[in-house]
Amino acid sequence: MGIIDQILAGEVRATARLLRDIDDQVSSSQTILRELYPYTGKAYVVGFTGSPGVGKSTLVDQLALRYRKEGKTVGILAVDPTSPFSGGAILGDRIRMQRHFLDSGVFIRSLATRGHFGGLTRSTNDMINVLDAMGKDVILVETVGVGQDEVEIAQSAHTTIVVTIPGMGDEIQAIKAGIMEIGSIFVVNKADREGSRKTVREIRNLVELGMRRREESNGWEPLIVETEAVKGRGIEDLFQGIEKHRDYLLANDRGQLDDVLQKRARNQLMEALRDEALKTIVGRLESRGVLIDDLVRKVVDKESDPYSVVQQVLAEELR
Repeated sequence: MGIIDQILAGEVRATARLLRDIDDQVSSSQTILRELYPYTGKAYVVGFTGSPGVGKSTLVDQLALRYRKEGKTVGILAVDPTSPFSGGAILGDRIRMQRHFLDSGVFIRSLATRGHFGGLTRSTNDMINVLDAMGKDVILVETVGVGQDEVEIAQSAHTTIVVTIPGMGDEIQAIKAGIMEIGSIFVVNKADREGSRKTVREIRNLVELGMRRREESNGWEPLIVETEAVKGRGIEDLFQGIEKHRDYLLANDRGQLDDVLQKRARNQLMEALRDEALKTIVGRLESRGVLIDDLVRKVVDKESDPYSVVQQVLAEELR
């Protein structure tokens, strides 16, 4: 079989090779992605975001186990910090998910951020599509855990879960955080710690405040779930909360789901457009003997400024 047929048949090695090529930005992977795209759109994508140390990986591990009990296949994309030596992912998340390694119904892939901001990587959306075409019923995406600016996941997932723990900061700090505005479900993990009830109250107040301040509410009131992921407590409540949000998206003649799909498609389109435009412009510059390092040197030497250089490049390349 060709690689397309292998991936559609759920062949693990072929999928792993393609994901590696996508991560390395091998040009031939774009052709395969184009052919796979018509087979996407069946998987349900759940995103996890939150600060480092709140237990995202353990929650993903437990939730994957819960989906497997339902007989559903699971894909996991875990975005790890980038190694300063190899440029690859530091595989901390995989260590916490070892129980799934021998389960053919679970596919786990770690990704390195490689300098990409927003908690995801440049290739995350493409990899979601590959696992979707591979036939995974549910795809769990865990962001790297860099703090308050991890909002990209809301443009990639159907359900976005924001994970926190007691004692992570005061109300003012939470209000400032854009991350508080994207959650479909808020999880207070390590709920056995002191201050758990206070954290739940603060989040509930912020959720209510946020809903009152929105001019156009989508009608969904974010849920708050308490968990102790290490002990498996609260995982059933989280699972049921995700199912409730999924049912909500599918209701009303799929209107809410269509809004989510529109955002996902727009995000992918703009991301691909930015990447291809940048490659094209840099390629044209180099074909004319103009190197990016030469332009950088002009800026460093104050012969020009970044804004003028960009305007000049665009004027020449887009005329």
